[in-house]
Amino acid sequence: MNMENMKPHERIIFPLDVSNVEEATKLVEQLAPHVGFFKIGFEAIYSAMADLLLLPDKKIVHYLWQLRYLAEKITAQKAFLDVKLNDIPNTVEKAVKAIVRLKPKMLNVHASAGKEAITRAFANKGDSLLFGVTVLTSIDKDECFSIFGDDPDCKVPDFAEMLVIKGADGVICAPKEGLLLRGDTYFDKLIVACPNVRPEWATTKKERDRVKDDQNVERQMTPSEAIEAGIDMLVIGRPILNPPAEIGGPVEAAKKIAAEIEEALKNKEE
Repeated sequence: MNMENMKPHERIIFPLDVSNVEEATKLVEQLAPHVGFFKIGFEAIYSAMADLLLLPDKKIVHYLWQLRYLAEKITAQKAFLDVKLNDIPNTVEKAVKAIVRLKPKMLNVHASAGKEAITRAFANKGDSLLFGVTVLTSIDKDECFSIFGDDPDCKVPDFAEMLVIKGADGVICAPKEGLLLRGDTYFDKLIVACPNVRPEWATTKKERDRVKDDQNVERQMTPSEAIEAGIDMLVIGRPILNPPAEIGGPVEAAKKIAAEIEEALKNKEE
């Protein structure tokens, strides 16, 4: 992936975190011209699976057509399958082989799955880009230490080093750790993609209270801060999905974020 030739809006990864195909389709139709990728995670995947298994027989064919239509709208070049594979190497390998049949642009494993699992994922990723998830943005320093034996500032670079050695294309981490990685040329080959990015206009007290349970504010940045820090791609969901009323709807929010990214890229060049 050539980051230098990427347009500002193409650096936005929008999480398609919805539980029904109609809402997902509406969002894709609205946002496809205004974001780079759609991240398809557990909520969307398992909701679709549950619907297929639980719908009455007479509705299944229609639902399958809806899923096919949605897949065609996203296209392989915009799909990021956020599956965070974390299992024994043999299971990760077989899962990757199954996933790449869908030809997503990106997929991910959790770095804590270990070196052999990442090696096998890389060997079977085909043309898809392989990203490694490090420390989830919901985890604070104390919890990170209890899980991984160190704080995010140390553990994320440790995971990233393993990803470089084992051939991964990119790393997923909070913006604060992304800044650390971009300060070390060893990680230059990794594409750095960061969730927990929020525009200033989306960080009202009401919004902070709403997201405090699943995002760590201390590890957060605005889009301009992240881009100027050298972070390549930004995972931005709720500010686009539910922007403040004065911003408008999802399309207006995505355009506003793309404009902020464009300005940050210009500032970085100067």
